[in-house]
Amino acid sequence: MIKLSLYISLLTSSMLAHAQLPLSVTSPDGQITVKLEKQQNQLVYSVNYGNQVFLQQSELGLNTNLGDFSQILKYKSYTTASVNKSYKLHNAKVSDVNYTANTLKAQFENQDGRILGVEFNVSDSDVAFRYQISGAETDTRIKVLAEYSAFNLPDNATTFISPQALPETGWMQTKPSYEEPYTFNEALGTPSANGVGYTFPALFKNSDKGWLLISETGVDSHYVGSKLSEGTKDGVYRISFPQAGENNGIGATYAAMAMPATTPWRTITLGTSLKPIVESTVAFDLVKPLYQASQNYKMGRSTWSWIVWQDPSINYDDQIKFIDLAASLNFEYVLIDNWWDKNIGRERMAELVKYANGKGVDVILWYNSNGWWNDAPQTPQNRMNSAPARRNEMAWLQSIGVKGLKVDFFGGDKQETIKLYEDILTDANQYGLVITFHGSTIPRGWERMYPNFVTSEAVLASENLVFHQNSLDLHAYNATILPFTRNAIGAMDFAPVFLNKRLSQDQTVGTIRKTTDAFELATGVLYQSPVQHFGLTPNNLAEQPQFVIDTLKAMPTVWDETRYIAGQPGQDATIARRHQQTWWVAAVNGENKAKTVDIDLPMLAGKKITLLFDKKDGSAGTMQVTVSNSGKLTLNLLAQGGALIIGR
Repeated sequence: MIKLSLYISLLTSSMLAHAQLPLSVTSPDGQITVKLEKQQNQLVYSVNYGNQVFLQQSELGLNTNLGDFSQILKYKSYTTASVNKSYKLHNAKVSDVNYTANTLKAQFENQDGRILGVEFNVSDSDVAFRYQISGAETDTRIKVLAEYSAFNLPDNATTFISPQALPETGWMQTKPSYEEPYTFNEALGTPSANGVGYTFPALFKNSDKGWLLISETGVDSHYVGSKLSEGTKDGVYRISFPQAGENNGIGATYAAMAMPATTPWRTITLGTSLKPIVESTVAFDLVKPLYQASQNYKMGRSTWSWIVWQDPSINYDDQIKFIDLAASLNFEYVLIDNWWDKNIGRERMAELVKYANGKGVDVILWYNSNGWWNDAPQTPQNRMNSAPARRNEMAWLQSIGVKGLKVDFFGGDKQETIKLYEDILTDANQYGLVITFHGSTIPRGWERMYPNFVTSEAVLASENLVFHQNSLDLHAYNATILPFTRNAIGAMDFAPVFLNKRLSQDQTVGTIRKTTDAFELATGVLYQSPVQHFGLTPNNLAEQPQFVIDTLKAMPTVWDETRYIAGQPGQDATIARRHQQTWWVAAVNGENKAKTVDIDLPMLAGKKITLLFDKKDGSAGTMQVTVSNSGKLTLNLLAQGGALIIGR
């Protein structure tokens, strides 16, 4: 019997090795099918969900200094397998993950006799692919000059995508930094705002058939961070590498690796609704930790004076006020922003950290990543961009009890810049520091790859609410875009929850908030970031009712489960997150008109819940409500309003 089984296995392997194109692989539930074939000597793939086309025939391949791996490829062999694994996350939208997928690995030979491997992983909600290149014994290194990977959308699809910024533009030439507004239901092939493509993640609506979110994961110091090219009128978007001018022109635009070489994963999350996009864990499923955590890192909430009180607040006395605010709210952290080295000084900073620790509050300090790639003047500078300076600084930070850093102003996705991110994280782990990145790229599986990485900005974030009235006017609208785009792939440091009527210290000047208080509280749950920097100020303690303060004291930042409940971009969004046994359900109205939203909460069916709702004057009210036995609940939301449900 053993010999027969071995014979069947060998026979199957032989059959697989000699099977011809096209090849296909399906998801475990049979809904998603990926087909791999050739079209006029070009290797292509396509993706169907059920009987609906989600990606038409799309090109595959690479261009390298060792030759072309895109056309005139000779098919060699393929294998299939199943993946079923479980793992835990301590700092994300879910804690226990069970990943099941089917895989297809095919090998092709180019004209020079070198091998291109194409690997697909297909789960019930995600398609992911990457390349492996192997060659002769003399091939010890390779430069990947370009990827031909394409995404050929059905002709009637529309876009919700963020244009790439031009290098050395924006404030003090700090762009690109993933801080551009998203298109809304725009036709395929519409030229982007800057003519240089679009950033990840990229959301597409496949007419009335469903949705796709395209991104990447597993990017580390061995590769560049990629984006999408401009789209053609036929709806073809390709992988595009960094622009030459990024990071002041420092570094190459290509990726250089040792042989055999493996690229990062390209990911496509798809389904008939936005549910798989909100709930996907594909960014983490395909990566592994790159090092062990030096300790159990603490996640949590943080006060942050700069976001409302701005630069003048970076002084010893005002930071005492925000440390006291954090202590009053049971928050874990206080973030002290730019210029602290000049305005407070290193000696007094040690005193301030000691004071905060005595209150049960840990300190996060701001740093400029800059060595020479932009004109941002904020200090401390030249402490994070080289290993000797960085390690000396981190040793001092550890000695005075600092627990985290916010590092700002990166401005690029070249391999050299990705290596800087990795170096900062790796060194910080040795000194027990958690890391937040601002003015930065998106996380690409980094929550799992780097145990002390907590969050990245990489979004048109809340500082713009303070700077521009137009941004504040669009605040509610954008809250119905970001959960389905940027925040779907990883931690997003938007910095939510503003309760001041005007965003300034004395509330007599500054931008005017139009969102309701319940909306603002909901964004603390809607936006996921394991270290969440809140837009609260000390006066909020006296101005808000006790139930609002109690809600903030109890609000988690890491979650055991996340579920899409309802919503569409530009209209409204309702997302449920569970921490231990308690569900927090956030609902926001992105429109300038009041509306009634009917939602289904089967996990709270028949349960009594606490509802924070919109009162007529825009303040938050609270009541106890029993969800129907069917799980149905109706929410009444004011224009730019919201609701927050807490129940178990």
